[in-house]
Amino acid sequence: MSKVRVLVGTKKGAFVLTSDAARKKWDVSGPHFAGWEIYHAKGSPVDPDRIFVSQTSGWFGQIIQRSDDGGKTWHQPGTPPEQQNKSPEGFQMGESNKFVYDVSPAGKPLTTHMWYDGTQHPWEFKRVWHLEPSLSDHNTVYAGVEDAALFKSTDGGKSWHELAGLRGHESGPKWQPGAGGMGLHTIVLDQTNPNRIYIAISAAGVFRSDDGGKTWAPKNRGLTSKYLPEPAPEVGHCVHRIAMNPAKPNTLYMQLHWNVMRSDDGGDSWKKISGNLPTDFGFPIDVHAHEPETVYVVPIKSDGEHYPPEGKLRVYRTKKGNDHWEPLTKGLPQENCYVNVLREAMSVDQLDDCGIYFGTTGGQVYCSPDSGDTWHCMVHDLPAVYSVEAQTMA
Repeated sequence: MSKVRVLVGTKKGAFVLTSDAARKKWDVSGPHFAGWEIYHAKGSPVDPDRIFVSQTSGWFGQIIQRSDDGGKTWHQPGTPPEQQNKSPEGFQMGESNKFVYDVSPAGKPLTTHMWYDGTQHPWEFKRVWHLEPSLSDHNTVYAGVEDAALFKSTDGGKSWHELAGLRGHESGPKWQPGAGGMGLHTIVLDQTNPNRIYIAISAAGVFRSDDGGKTWAPKNRGLTSKYLPEPAPEVGHCVHRIAMNPAKPNTLYMQLHWNVMRSDDGGDSWKKISGNLPTDFGFPIDVHAHEPETVYVVPIKSDGEHYPPEGKLRVYRTKKGNDHWEPLTKGLPQENCYVNVLREAMSVDQLDDCGIYFGTTGGQVYCSPDSGDTWHCMVHDLPAVYSVEAQTMA
């Protein structure tokens, strides 16, 4: 029988939740890396037991962890066994924890980007926001970081090399941090075209590469922002998340700062589909595993009030990829609920009855085993949830 594993990253550690195909009872393992911020955890689609984790701290810095047994044991892949804990100074060591902007002749000069006050500011590495394992090789994984750049490892996370063509794009000096920093938070790989990669940056927008990450082009036509001097600039948009169903690789969905958007030409142009949503502000967006036109979002009241409108936690679904949305509330709190759902905190599984999952800043993780029709709380009272990723295993 198939089973599901859900990887949950939180403000104070990682948790691994497992269940059978019924998805009614969940075993909870964790916290792993207790006390550390886990920005993201994701398993390889080639080898589901290989899981990569971004473990970060404002004090101790960035660590990459890897499990090769489904989360039972962990190690830093680029650190010798005798150094797996700490250096004499108390900080983590190892090549797998080194993210260095490539300023070699083959890379790009370390230029500047725009700061909050409009002045230019140097690029500074802070943390890994997102890890995206390859669709075809369990040793290859991409990392999206802050300050915005894309890194790649081909040795299972032991070492990292920047794909500097992105940071070196001519628009780089116009990129600016969003409220949470200038993070590359989304990486989407095209299953039908191994050379095509999409990324999203707050606040720069969407970029696409058609040559495996060597060169990049902004893909933001149709996006607008009331906060920018120009209403529709080439870059500068605060994209919160993009999602795709592999069956329709040219169709992308986006949760923009203020709108839900759709593209049917690989990001070349976008149109608004917010429709009847109670508010078009939010963070996560995802697509049903088997229905490329079925899309899920979680509306949040506003950019200043990060909680559900009217204190009612509602997931919204469109089944036609358009501007007609229905609220999904059965099993979700419909009064006095003032949590947020962050951009990485929604995922879907691959079972025939597609499961939908999301976590909240209140520490709840919810599951719908029937594509959103009903919900139950898998676990509660965790630290604030940063990320949720579902794995389906035979």
